[in-house]
Amino acid sequence: MTEFSIPSRRGFLVLSGLTLGGTGLLLAGCSTTAVMTPMPGSEDDTVAALPMVNKLRASKGLAALSLDASARKAAGIQAMRMAKAEEMKHLIGLGDDFGARMKKSDVALPAAENIAAGQKSVDAAVQAWIDSPKHLENMLGNYRGLGVAMAPAKDGRPYWAMVLSG
Repeated sequence: MTEFSIPSRRGFLVLSGLTLGGTGLLLAGCSTTAVMTPMPGSEDDTVAALPMVNKLRASKGLAALSLDASARKAAGIQAMRMAKAEEMKHLIGLGDDFGARMKKSDVALPAAENIAAGQKSVDAAVQAWIDSPKHLENMLGNYRGLGVAMAPAKDGRPYWAMVLSG
């Protein structure tokens, strides 16, 4: 895995287009420097994100996504993992495996994950993903389900995860 630092207000960690074990898993992440007031626990933001993602997909002639309980669970777990580690990463710790995480949460493959950190609202997180070519590619992929969650770190910095499922 390679991390790229881009000197700007927004740094990008781009892992999209990566195929893990031939299972068609795509990953992408982005960050801003904004900080949010701490909130207890994690927050499922799928209901708020779904209309934004489906409007985008409709503008490209693509089928709408639906709420996916497994993708929602996987997104919540990833957001909490990043918040606890205070790092925006798809893979946290030795032996971490995206495919295994998706399987453990019963996420239908193919699957993709977008991550972000620092955005103050679900609207801002989704817009950051739309503005990033690799995240946008994930959102316009051949998926059926969606899950989006946010978890704040101890310092209040929000960590976001979006899981798209087959």
